[in-house]
Amino acid sequence: MKVDYTKTCTLPEDLVPLLQRRGLFIADEQQAVSYLTNIGYFRLSAYCYPLLKAPKTEHLYKESSTFDLVVNMYRFDRKLRILLFNEIEKIEVAIRSAMNNWGSHELNDVFWMTNANNFHNPAIFSKASTLIQAEMNKTKEDFIVHFHNTYTETVPPVWMISEIMPFGVLCGIYNNLNSAKLKKKVANCFALSFPVFSSWILALTNLRNLCAHHSRIWNRDALVIPSEPKVCAFPWIDGSTTDMKRIYYRICMIKYLLFTVSPNNTFTEKLKSLLAQYPTVDRRAMGFPDNWENEPLWQ
Repeated sequence: MKVDYTKTCTLPEDLVPLLQRRGLFIADEQQAVSYLTNIGYFRLSAYCYPLLKAPKTEHLYKESSTFDLVVNMYRFDRKLRILLFNEIEKIEVAIRSAMNNWGSHELNDVFWMTNANNFHNPAIFSKASTLIQAEMNKTKEDFIVHFHNTYTETVPPVWMISEIMPFGVLCGIYNNLNSAKLKKKVANCFALSFPVFSSWILALTNLRNLCAHHSRIWNRDALVIPSEPKVCAFPWIDGSTTDMKRIYYRICMIKYLLFTVSPNNTFTEKLKSLLAQYPTVDRRAMGFPDNWENEPLWQ
């Protein structure tokens, strides 16, 4: 049964003594007020939660819990998002390019994304077309304006469309393709079978959006569970012993895709450096196994 929401707003300066009464040690009260003011208690509370005693509904903190630990986890999560977002950008751009090139080549049509005959689900195609049209209506990109002012066609070629459409829409277009051959061509660019590639890009879209919207990722259970590759062209992890809902599995996916997208990347070094900066962050909450650095993927 639903009930009325009766909680009221508590100002940052009043939250500090409340958190102290609950057992959270705060060394610098003024600094804590500043963090609570500029970040917000609701956002920080996600990083307070692991420090609570059971049952967590009593909101009492474990011994040795400090506000510094909360802020530390917040800072780590923020830096992890930035690191992953930067690497996902490389993968996303490469996927857009592969879709443009192989789609245009295999279908012999530079306008193939807006041709219903290339897709097996009309409803999904219609939704994608509506989203593409909405993006074209609102964009101020010079190349779209130039196209409409110069050519008779109502929609631009795929390499222009893919520059303005959300990545999630592009992934939906890939999954809705009629041509299994085209799906394989694109997936092969990333050394994956097309069923695995399809599940990976959906999982990465979800992660990309979490990073873009500054959402917590370090100890989150993912909604989209990717498929485990059976045959790998590059080193991979032991998926049977890895929690596929946790961020570590997605970090491994990023590393694998970078073998083709950016072979000389320094992702491993950046990841190890970040983890070394924050030794108090619980790696098990992210799904990292013991001695993860020794897995073939990271050698």
